[in-house]
Amino acid sequence: MSGQRAASEPYTTRFETEVTAVDGARVWLETTYFYAESGGQPADQGRIGDVPVEDVYLEDGEQVHVLSEPPSFRSGHRVLCSIDWSFRMYCMRAHTASHVLYGAGRRLFDDLGYGGFDIGEEKIRVDLETTSDIDDEALVELDELVNRAVWESRPVSWESVPVADAREREFIAFNEATEEGAFAKGRVRVVTVGSKDDNGRTTNGSSNPWDVAACGGTHVRNTREIGPVTVLDRSNPGEGLTRVEFAVGPRAIDRRAAEKRAAFTAKRTLGTDVSSIGSELAAALDRQDELRQQLRDLEATVVERSLEATAPIERENGTWLVTTVDGIEPEALGDVVRGVPATAADVIAVVGETDYPFVVVRTTGDVDAQALIDDLTVAYGGGGGGSETFAQGGGFDVAAAEIVGALESGLD
Repeated sequence: MSGQRAASEPYTTRFETEVTAVDGARVWLETTYFYAESGGQPADQGRIGDVPVEDVYLEDGEQVHVLSEPPSFRSGHRVLCSIDWSFRMYCMRAHTASHVLYGAGRRLFDDLGYGGFDIGEEKIRVDLETTSDIDDEALVELDELVNRAVWESRPVSWESVPVADAREREFIAFNEATEEGAFAKGRVRVVTVGSKDDNGRTTNGSSNPWDVAACGGTHVRNTREIGPVTVLDRSNPGEGLTRVEFAVGPRAIDRRAAEKRAAFTAKRTLGTDVSSIGSELAAALDRQDELRQQLRDLEATVVERSLEATAPIERENGTWLVTTVDGIEPEALGDVVRGVPATAADVIAVVGETDYPFVVVRTTGDVDAQALIDDLTVAYGGGGGGSETFAQGGGFDVAAAEIVGALESGLD
């Protein structure tokens, strides 16, 4: 059999064997069912004798077991080994779920290729090479197909076949760069998630299997053992790649519960049923946009009327309009002032006050708006910025009325 013994007999978690070598905290065994980290799957946890195993890795094709401390046993001793079943089973579920997800992706996306895989403590990621845009709706479809395949109790099997034969099977997901552990002595380990026959029964037959892939990892024997799966999110780690993250077990349940609570909260808030949340939310956002536009129109009217009621100040450098407006935030006031017709005055300065007094200045260019703000900040503190024709400043150490007075007097 190609690959590690743990992959061919994943349900073995207790065994006795002979120690063949010890080097400090590193141990070699005659026979081992510990899985060495490979292909995105972490190493098994457990004990050799009474010493915890911290890591297992491959060196020249052999498993090296790294213990938490140098052991008391020596080469030639026989030891009882135990593998942490909960972590082994988590990895088996997670790894098989990644194959199920890839099989779902083959049914949804164009030109699908396998770009990588990793099992983390909280989530699992699969990198997909595809030209398809994997949006939110695609994630929902992935989640649905994966969980249907789990529910359908599809059998999972593995076999060792000649590499040349595997290359001729176009339906096999085949990536030697990411699945080096699946290859040994001209053979490759192939994992199959089975198909359904015409009577709804599942089979490992070669007719339209759910997924077939070269893989050296540990797997459950039936998709029903995977349990709950929840697709979490997606990202783009590189050109042509989409990273899909999902969870199995308790994390999957927690995420699904959080999504359920959010859906029920939205349902109550919008006063509708769950299936109508999307349309009702879209309508609410449209209404919000309409109200926001109405508010902007009202703010513009307030500023325009305030400027109309302001007596212009004639100076050598042009006509100035200086006024105050309450209740409008700096950003919104800036947008309004930008929209005031250029013919209104050579310099328009509007002072407002929220948590602190601020000023918005617009000019035709003969007066430098940025320089005017700089003069105010030198005199009264605060800060600001802009350009020759538009600038804003705020955080002044004086009341708004004093800023108005300074502008009306020309900062004398």
